[in-house]
Amino acid sequence: MKTTLVLILFLVFGFGVTIAQEILPFKPTPTASIAGRTIDESIYRNRNNISHLPENAPNILIILLDDTGPGLPDTYGGEVHTPTFTKLSQEGISYNRFHSTAMCSPTRAALLTGRNHTRIGNGQITELANDWDGFSGLIPKTSATVAEVLKNYGYSTAAFGKWHNTPGGQTTQAGPFDYWPVGYGFEYFYGFLAGETSQYEPTLIKNTTYVHPPKSPEEGYSLSEDLADNAIEWIRTHQAIYPEKPFLIYWAPGASHGPHQVPKKWSDKYKGKFDDGWDAYRYRVFERQKETGWIPDNTELTPRPEGLDAWSDIPENEKPFQRKLMEVFAGFTEQADYEAGRIIEELESLEIRENTLIFYIWGDNGSSSEGIKGSISEALTQNQIPSTVADHIRTANELGGLEILGTPKTDNMYHAGWAWAGSTPFKGTKLLGAYFGGTRQPLVVSWPEKIKPDNQIRTQFHHVNDVVPTIYDVLKIQHPLMVNGFQQIPFDGTSMAYSFNDADSPGQKHTQFFDIMGSRGIYHDGWFAATFGPRVPWMTITPGLAEWTPDKDNWELYNLEEDFSQANDLAQSYPEKLRAMKEQFLVESAKNNNLPIGGGLYLALHPDSLASNPATEFNYPGNFTRLPEIAAPKLGTIPNRITIDVDVPQKANGVLLALGGFSGGLSCYVVDGILHYEYNMMEIQRTIIKGKTKLPTGDNKIVIELGTERRDDYAFLNTGKVEIEVNGKPYSSGVVPTLVNLSFTFNECLDIGTDLGSPISDVYYDKAPFSFNGQIKSVNVHYTKQ
Repeated sequence: MKTTLVLILFLVFGFGVTIAQEILPFKPTPTASIAGRTIDESIYRNRNNISHLPENAPNILIILLDDTGPGLPDTYGGEVHTPTFTKLSQEGISYNRFHSTAMCSPTRAALLTGRNHTRIGNGQITELANDWDGFSGLIPKTSATVAEVLKNYGYSTAAFGKWHNTPGGQTTQAGPFDYWPVGYGFEYFYGFLAGETSQYEPTLIKNTTYVHPPKSPEEGYSLSEDLADNAIEWIRTHQAIYPEKPFLIYWAPGASHGPHQVPKKWSDKYKGKFDDGWDAYRYRVFERQKETGWIPDNTELTPRPEGLDAWSDIPENEKPFQRKLMEVFAGFTEQADYEAGRIIEELESLEIRENTLIFYIWGDNGSSSEGIKGSISEALTQNQIPSTVADHIRTANELGGLEILGTPKTDNMYHAGWAWAGSTPFKGTKLLGAYFGGTRQPLVVSWPEKIKPDNQIRTQFHHVNDVVPTIYDVLKIQHPLMVNGFQQIPFDGTSMAYSFNDADSPGQKHTQFFDIMGSRGIYHDGWFAATFGPRVPWMTITPGLAEWTPDKDNWELYNLEEDFSQANDLAQSYPEKLRAMKEQFLVESAKNNNLPIGGGLYLALHPDSLASNPATEFNYPGNFTRLPEIAAPKLGTIPNRITIDVDVPQKANGVLLALGGFSGGLSCYVVDGILHYEYNMMEIQRTIIKGKTKLPTGDNKIVIELGTERRDDYAFLNTGKVEIEVNGKPYSSGVVPTLVNLSFTFNECLDIGTDLGSPISDVYYDKAPFSFNGQIKSVNVHYTKQ
């Protein structure tokens, strides 16, 4: 009788059988036991033993580097040492026609959801989010991430490193947390929410709490190492508690995005290796890429674009600076690969590597040319503040010479020529959706238990939106129709699993569109049509940007079956083909919320609409820390009045308030009783306004007023006039020659009573965080009109 009842339940409810599921989460599991009158007359079976996954489901590890072009890894002919990438390629398979979107947030959104970037609101980085659906900066809940789906199926999920898929205004301690990693299905997160952060003093978050790094730069702290340490600890904990449960890990260290910072031992490995410059580098790498078979024999090396410096054009006295920048970047990139290798070694040590499916994606976009001419403070470009190489070399020398590059005291980014070299053999760099230098990323897939390694390059055309469909395919689970009450939109991606053990399989992805801020293209069955777009990434300011219209863009056409590197434009030879593909691009744009064309440029053209805290007055009751700059008052950009009520002790010292970091920021601090106001304009220009007398002991009311005025030489830049009063009497005043017009940083914070993170001023750098030794009673900030 007992056997019959159990058999009926097994057949009716499918206990122990993997089932496809259209609606997530699964309904509560009913009891698997049969209750009789007594325990002795009952049948017991643990409902928790029921699995929704196939037997022996693999662990999954997604590794995503940042701002790394296809011409960099020595795995495929480059000159940056990447032993982990090479090891995995030898243990797995490689793809040489795999693509990103050409920009950070868009690629990450597409990677985690299997949808096109604008279709899910990520047409540009989240800091530039606007009101159009394709550019909102929010992944909608109608596009559940792979973490959310796999968590429902029984996976443990964790993310480490760079997130960059939450609008800046929602990254404060107050949330909301629905759009943080933990709100998108990751049960554990350790990393940073913004697009970049200091590698030595990062703004870190664990789950939903801001935390401090476990040690200081002086003690040897480095972010990539910390992210690997934390991932390894999480894996060990998981295996100790849930050894039978598979896991999904998304490890995205943020390297090698600016700032390029790395311990000296890594950059020193590359001394002298780039002395002959980016043109020679590009030629050497191109020849090796052909020799190793990474690119076809008939591939052409595309020429240097107009407006980009040749190495021979660089003055001799500037070349050491340019070489050092590349040495730091190379060391930074090798370190990230090494730390990824430590995670792989842990999987091997725990004997779970064989059944771990690894996707190692070499970059969320191509190499970044945003360093323009080479910079010690990359945010100068984002703020469109002109500078000269001499400014940067002078500042580096003031800080200790070229060896200061890569340390906590610089936010350096290399010359755009190195980014172009890192994109060998293609045209373009990051931010160009039109050219493969911005979008083509080497991919390695390794799964020893299921994928037989071979040396045959996979040449099928694929995209980051194909990763999630591939995962669901190998797990034999279906794309859910409903997740957490939200009806799901279909995938745009195509599974790559068909090519895992058959390198010669015909490609199954027929169409893919690209668009990053108006630089756009479309692939269809071996052809690619593209237009460069309105912005030149290697220029601080693109002439004519404000007057741009997509109707006047010049389109190009390439036959990719014959032209691997987009070297031969066939637009004049096949005008009807080009016309058809341009129309197809518009159809895809309409389907994918990619309208208006260039919608991601809106805030670049209208910076006054930049998403920020809408308040015009702010009150802080005493000490307050770690308020992200994007949500903090704009102390350094628009007219404002700061009022600080403070109890000043004898021998007063410390920071009253600080916004930003060493690479750029504003700090009000006291040294031996003297009040200082410092405006750090991206390191190359520091203005310190200080009093001649000490602050009185006891209660003080300090009022700092910043007024702005347009500069005569640059219509888009302001100067600042600073007036400081103490207890109603003038204390000091001065002029800040140049104000930032966007923000000091994209990762630092406002601190009151201390300067956590990267210290703004060199005056108290060695004393950081230089906490104030008196009592701050309140701080009021009020925007003023002029």
